Amino acid sequence: MRAILFLVLIAAFHAHAVAQPSKSRAAAIAQNYPAIPESIQRRPVTIWSDGTRMAGDLYLPADMAPEAKLPAIVFIAGTGGTKKGTPARMASVFVQNGYAFLAFDYRGWGESDSKLQMLEDMPEPNENGDVTVKARAISWQMDFADQVEDIRNAIAFVSGSPNVDNERIGVLGTSYGGGLATWIAANDSRVRCAAVQVPGMGGGRGPAAERRGLNLQTKQARGEIEPVPYETGAPRGKMSSYAHMRYNTAKSIGYDVIKAAEKITIPMLIIDAENEELIDRTKNGEWVAGILESNGTPVKYHVLKGIQHYGVYKKKFDEAASMEVEWFNQFLKSAQ
Repeated sequence: MRAILFLVLIAAFHAHAVAQPSKSRAAAIAQNYPAIPESIQRRPVTIWSDGTRMAGDLYLPADMAPEAKLPAIVFIAGTGGTKKGTPARMASVFVQNGYAFLAFDYRGWGESDSKLQMLEDMPEPNENGDVTVKARAISWQMDFADQVEDIRNAIAFVSGSPNVDNERIGVLGTSYGGGLATWIAANDSRVRCAAVQVPGMGGGRGPAAERRGLNLQTKQARGEIEPVPYETGAPRGKMSSYAHMRYNTAKSIGYDVIKAAEKITIPMLIIDAENEELIDRTKNGEWVAGILESNGTPVKYHVLKGIQHYGVYKKKFDEAASMEVEWFNQFLKSAQ
């Protein structure tokens, strides 16, 4: 693919995404939202994550009292997911059941700005710290380290909302985002309840995968290969439909959801698909459910019958969403 370059004046944290492999930012902006009832309001919000602007949508009841404090759900997207897709559909379900709901695009995904990779030596900054550089937008990266930071900042944003009870924040993750949500459930004390559906948790990666990540990091650090995947790193095989995405396994070193699950103490719902074709659920959701159960952590593991991975967004959407609302009602909404 041809590198798309641009000149940018950047001061401290002003980094705007303008280019993405095979899938433009303009296409994400042009995507339509699903219709929502008049009883629900959607507020576009800006979330800062390590100096980069993320685009978000905060959903609230339209007739909410100014002093109201609602429990909040932060949605964590899966591979290639954006705030206008699955979370925009889920938002109505949750808001109608008395929740605030936050959806956002990771840095470099959807409508969010990207980090920048300079493609030439940096000139001396002027008196304001500004430099003019030739740079590339770092977009559509499968980057565990950055996305954990993005999720933490989304939680921080919603916890500061005047209409959110920051003692009642939950996370809801799907697919790739289900693994991220599980890691966050283990490591962020602000999260009081979690639910994940068809989660990819990286079960079974093992030492060989760790070595590959370390070897990749060595080559990136030494400039022997692309420092950030652009021409390389596209998903293949069962995930080839996400050709605009880029894996950077060097950024997943030390990211072990299965080990993280040992630390989870908050209630967690795990929903899997009976005919899951993308992952081995016995080494992902089912495995984590067993860990939580053995540790005495409140957990429910449910398998949706008769569907494959993507059936949770279609045929079984209502069933899954209903179970998730019920779970959060029990363990988050009623929490004091």
